[in-house]
Formats: sequence, structure tokens, C-alpha cells
Amino acid sequence: MDKLKMRSPDLTDANIARIRELFPNCVTEARGEDGGVRLAVDFDQLRQELSAAIVEGPQERYHLNWPGKREALLTANAPIAKTLRPCREESVDFDTTKNLFIEGDNLEALKLLQETYLGKVKLIYIDPPYNTGNDFIYEDDFAENTEAYLRRSNQVDAEGNRLVANTAANGRFHSDWLSMIYPRLKVGRNLLAEDGVLFVSADHHESTNLRKLCDEIFGEQNFQADISWQKRYTRSNNTRDFTTVVEHILVYSRSDAFEVNLLPRTDEADDRYSNPDNDPRGSWKGASFLNPATPEQRPNLCYPITNPNTKLTTMPSTNAWRRSRDEFERLQNEGLLYWGIDCDAPVPSIKMFLSEARGLTPINFWEHTYAGNTDDGTRDVTLLFENKVFNNPKPVQLMKRILEHATTSDSIILDFFAGSGSMAHAILEKNAEDGGERRFIMIQLDEEVPDDSTARKVGYGTIAEVSKERIRRAGKKIREGNPQVDVGFRVLKIDTSNMADVYYTPDALEKGNIELFVDNIKLDRNAEDLLFQVMLDWGVDLALPIERKILQDKEVFFVDGDALAACFDDAGGIDEPFVKELATHKPLRVVFRDAGFRDSAARINVGQIFRLLSPATEVKSI
Repeated sequence: MDKLKMRSPDLTDANIARIRELFPNCVTEARGEDGGVRLAVDFDQLRQELSAAIVEGPQERYHLNWPGKREALLTANAPIAKTLRPCREESVDFDTTKNLFIEGDNLEALKLLQETYLGKVKLIYIDPPYNTGNDFIYEDDFAENTEAYLRRSNQVDAEGNRLVANTAANGRFHSDWLSMIYPRLKVGRNLLAEDGVLFVSADHHESTNLRKLCDEIFGEQNFQADISWQKRYTRSNNTRDFTTVVEHILVYSRSDAFEVNLLPRTDEADDRYSNPDNDPRGSWKGASFLNPATPEQRPNLCYPITNPNTKLTTMPSTNAWRRSRDEFERLQNEGLLYWGIDCDAPVPSIKMFLSEARGLTPINFWEHTYAGNTDDGTRDVTLLFENKVFNNPKPVQLMKRILEHATTSDSIILDFFAGSGSMAHAILEKNAEDGGERRFIMIQLDEEVPDDSTARKVGYGTIAEVSKERIRRAGKKIREGNPQVDVGFRVLKIDTSNMADVYYTPDALEKGNIELFVDNIKLDRNAEDLLFQVMLDWGVDLALPIERKILQDKEVFFVDGDALAACFDDAGGIDEPFVKELATHKPLRVVFRDAGFRDSAARINVGQIFRLLSPATEVKSI
């Protein structure tokens, strides 16, 4: 019976495997720092494979670079041995909700979600710190290799990541911020669906660098827009130079499969259509038959056209035609050319009917009347708390506009800088408005609020606490008007692995401590903790319904009916009769605790029993 690995995937190994598939001669064996032999990339050979000329030494190229970039890439790829522990008492509708709120370092959370949500997220929206010199950023420890990072990730949180103010005085003002955001965007991209999209808010401090960074991670060809959002509608004469009234929202798709949702048509747009010739097909408006290109640029679109009424022939002069000769003939035969009110125009217009008009394409300037402003964001929070418990929250209206342009009614939305929870609030409201079933995954560090803040004075110790309480209050208000909306969320908190260190480093176990193998699970962990780590490891959706059943006096968890069955009984009572009864449920996956088997014979026979009674079941243990 195989064991679950109980840690996030090693992205470095996965990347090497992909390179090996494409270029087998570029992957070789090398000795690591621990003396062991492992696969490694021959980068000189790989560079030659990707070049049409002989590669000799470093070459100049266009790219974004900064001190610490290689270490940031290492951090993005390094695996961690942590887990998500459920917290029922802070959740809402834990057993039925499809929404998740993850508390902890967002890079660790993104790594933990790799197995479960790979390629499933439709929209990622983030509002990271703006790097003004006063914002706090994650200070990741880059001064270690993959093995050291993994060892540290098994230890207590005292050696985990922390927040520091990124002031210009530290000499790495831009570099520190880029090193913070780079691995998070890189790992987050893996979670996007092929038609998924990233919206990321930024101000002028880092918007230029952020765009170059996203060009590298997502591909310049997948840049969709740089939206200017009018966050303020008045000038401030207190500023020394220019008053900043807009912020950037950069939009990058996962691939060319993304299609932006169009806006509903407006009366103003429809009023541009008329029917001057009483066409039975209804109102229309004319589109120019002239091409922006010159005849020299598009000689294939230069040919004589004849007005059927005046019989006058016209050749293109300053502009080529917009349509080919065959298209002109088709349009003329179908009555789709308009030659003017007196039918004597030398060049026609093309009829575009209102009945065939599509929705309105979005533009890259969002006025405050369309997408809200900072005052609206503050008002959204204050109305719920009756206090200003968060500074500069994004308005719900802005979040709704993003949802309208980038999601469908059943999309998964990820925000790994959740802040005050504006996006979660917007998702609940949007679902209430259109009957959608959008799901959110919010991630927020348990960052402490300032001692002199309003949030602290009214009893909130961290931003995560504020965010969770906002979602609770917004959900309660929404449910009053629409009780069918899912306004709940499961709270999951990042913690060290449920598994004792011996689970990951059995070779380091001293012979005198062999009794530690009796139970390799930490004493302070319960069965539900183990269940969620198993779900993570097996890539099972963390929002699926969970049912507890008692079979032969043993507690068994059934996830989504038959998706997963788990028994973590540690009393040594798992025997063949119990396994046979469990096999009759025919789960897709089943997992046991090593310490739960009555004897070694029961443990050995469990695989054979399932092969006979439920051959499709995958059996593992922890």
C-alpha cells in the first residue's frame, strides 16, 4: 500500500520533467549538496537547443532583472511540508458552503492549492501592497536551497515568513517588492484555467515593473488591458505636484482562449441606429467601406465599384476598400450596401442591423460613476461595522465590474491578497443579483492591525479577523433578502504538517527511537485535520461536502459521497470485516492510518480486499 507524500508538489522537479520530455539530452545527473545524485538541467546544452546559432557565453537580451530574482524563482519552485487545518468555529455553514477563506502566508497557500485547483480558477484578482515605502511586504527567506527550505517548512512558525516595511532606505526598494510578488504570480498562474484571467491593481510606484513582470510570467501576447480606474473624482490642492485620481488594473489572460464578457447594450448605443430607407429588417447604422490602409498598402483591396443607381464607377484613391471584390458583390446582392438618401453616393456604407448587434466592448478607462471610488469602498465597510475598521478598501462596485467582465455564473474566483474582503463581498452580492453560483477562495495573512487603529479599538487583532467578520456581516444582510444564496465559507488555517518529522526523514531516525514509528502523527491533530491534508495531497476539492458515518464503531469520513473515504482510527481495530464493509461503498479513494490496523496481516490484506470487492478504488495510508 502506497503512502501519501503529505506536502506540496516540487515544482522544480516538475519543470525538469517537462524539459526532459522536450529535450532529453538537456537533462543529466548531478550530485547535490547532500551528496546524493539527482536529475539536473544542462543549461549550456539547453541554450544551444533553443538557438539557431552557436552559443558561446552570455548574450545580451531584453528582460527584467533585479537582485534576488534567482532566489525568488527558487522560492516559487521549492516544496513545503505544511497543511490547511479546518476551523469550524470561525466558519459559516461549514458543511454546505462552497467558499474558502484561507488564513496564512499566501505563497504557502498557493503551493498547497496546486494539486486541487490546478487549471480550475477562472479569475484571479489581487490588490497587493503598493510599495509606497510605508506598505508591509512579505519578507521571504531567499538565502537557502530547496532542501533547507523544505526542512524549515517542517518546523514551527517562529521561523516562518514575516512582514517588514519596505522603505527606500534599505537600498532594495524595488527589488524586495519584485522578489515578493514574482513567486506569488508565478505559482498563482498555474491555478488559472485556459480561459482564465488575472486582474491586478497597482499604482504608479510599481505598475511599470509589474507589467514587465507579467509579460515574463504570462507572455506579452496575453496582455489584455491596462485599465485606468478613477479612484477619486476631486483634485487635492494639498499635493505638491499632480493630484493622482486614477490607479492601474493590469489584465493578463492565461492564453488566447480568454474572451472578455461584453457589456449590455444601452439606450444611448441603440439610438445610433435608424431606418431611413424603411428596410424590413429593421434599424441599422452604416459602417464605412473605406479601409484605414492606403491603396499602396493593400493593393488586393483596390478594384472599381459601380453605383447601381447612377452607374458611376469609382476607384480607391487615398484609402483602399474595406472588403474584397467578392464581399462587395455579396453585400450588394443581399441589399446590405447603402448609397445615400438620394442613392447617388460614389462610395456606399455597409448596413449593420441592430437585431444582429452584439454587446458593448469594455474600455480601459473606468469612471468612478461606473466602477465606484475610494469613498464608496470606505462606505461599504463602514455601513457593515459602523466604524472605519479598514483604510482604503476597494469598492464592491469595482469588484462587481471585474466579475461581470471576467467570470461566468459558476466560476471559481481567487484573491490571495484578500485585505478587507471586498471581492468576497462582491461575489455574494453578484450571486444574489443574478442567481449565480460563483465560488471564492480568499487568502489573507494574519497580519496584525496597528495598535492605534479603529479595528484594534473595536476588538479586531488582525486583518484576517476583519475580513472574515466582513464576509459574515455582508452574508447575513444578503441572506435576509435571498435565503438561497451560499453566503458561508470554510476557514482553513495554514499550519505545520500534521505528520511528525519522522514521516519525512525516516533515514535520520535513531535506532533507539524506533518506537516513534508506532504513530507518525502529531499529538495535537485530530481526524478532521488529517482529512484535509489528505484531500490536499490527493487533489480533492476542499469545498466538497463531508459526511461522518459510523461503521463497526469506527468513524469514517465520506467526501462528496464516494470521492474519498477516510478512516483515521488509531485504536488498532481496523480488521478484515471492517475493510470488507467499507469496500461495499465503492469509494474512488480510501485512506487509513497506519496505527489503526489490528495487525500486519490486516494491513497487508486491505489492498487485496479492495481489488476483489472494489477494484476501481485507490488505496493509501498515512
